[in-house]
Amino acid sequence: MLNHILIRLVRAFLTLMLVMTFAFLVLRLSGDPAIILLGPDAPQDAINAFRERWGLNDPLWKQYLAYIAQVLTLDFGVSMRDQVPALELVMSRIPATLAITVPALILKVAIGIPAGVYAALHRQSIADRGVITLSIFGFTVPSFVLGLILVLIFAVTLGWLPSGGQDSWRHAILPIATLSVGGIGIMARFSRSAMIEVLGQPYIRTAMAKGLSWRDVVWKHALPNAAVPIVTLLGFMVGSLIAGAAVVESIFSWPGVGRLIVTSVANRDLAVVQSLLLVIACSMIVANFLVDLAYGLLDPRLRSKRAAH
Repeated sequence: MLNHILIRLVRAFLTLMLVMTFAFLVLRLSGDPAIILLGPDAPQDAINAFRERWGLNDPLWKQYLAYIAQVLTLDFGVSMRDQVPALELVMSRIPATLAITVPALILKVAIGIPAGVYAALHRQSIADRGVITLSIFGFTVPSFVLGLILVLIFAVTLGWLPSGGQDSWRHAILPIATLSVGGIGIMARFSRSAMIEVLGQPYIRTAMAKGLSWRDVVWKHALPNAAVPIVTLLGFMVGSLIAGAAVVESIFSWPGVGRLIVTSVANRDLAVVQSLLLVIACSMIVANFLVDLAYGLLDPRLRSKRAAH
């Protein structure tokens, strides 16, 4: 078990290093922050002073070593645009993002999983076809298209809801709906497939042959085994909460982390983008670790296997 934890920690560290290196190289090779922030018409003296101030005149390898040294001492730099600590700016936006992503995740689970299980238990029914149709819709319709459609219907045509902002709970309805509709379809389709696969296993037929009721077979045997792949998808959704909000927050002018990513990348605000990517990577790592723990709870065979190692 200790070896398993150590391996997970090493993998997490290597993942963070790869993310840091990728963010560093892409940001510095995709444009000059001095020209983007000051403008192409800025005096050359101002551009040179800006580059000197932020160490952009140093060789790339020297900038990279300085960046790694800063992160290892928990110094994530200062925003070039806002002149505030980058991590502080990122953390100040997280509550707004969680205000729409957490309810969206709850809806995905509360609606998607029961719908998928019901469809699996009633194959070829109207409900089953409805779940398949919704899942196809969730896969094919991009979130920015769905968001614009919802704005056109509920904000412009009907006038029931505001089209953007964060002034009241009503402003959160359309962003939550946009984030959740596609995920509900994906979760329902995944749950349906997992449940159908489990229901076809020999141990299900054995349980039925022993005289167990259909309800007991579903709740005590089928659902626990179908939960393992579903938890995998759920872990991915939890880990991508922050990253998945970028488009939706931009559409609805929601002042969260996703919108901060878009504006910071456009402005080449190096420290902020690097901090954002680290936060997203950490959230993915934590989510994967929790999923790993959930596997042991759902499947005792995995827990005993890890204990043996």
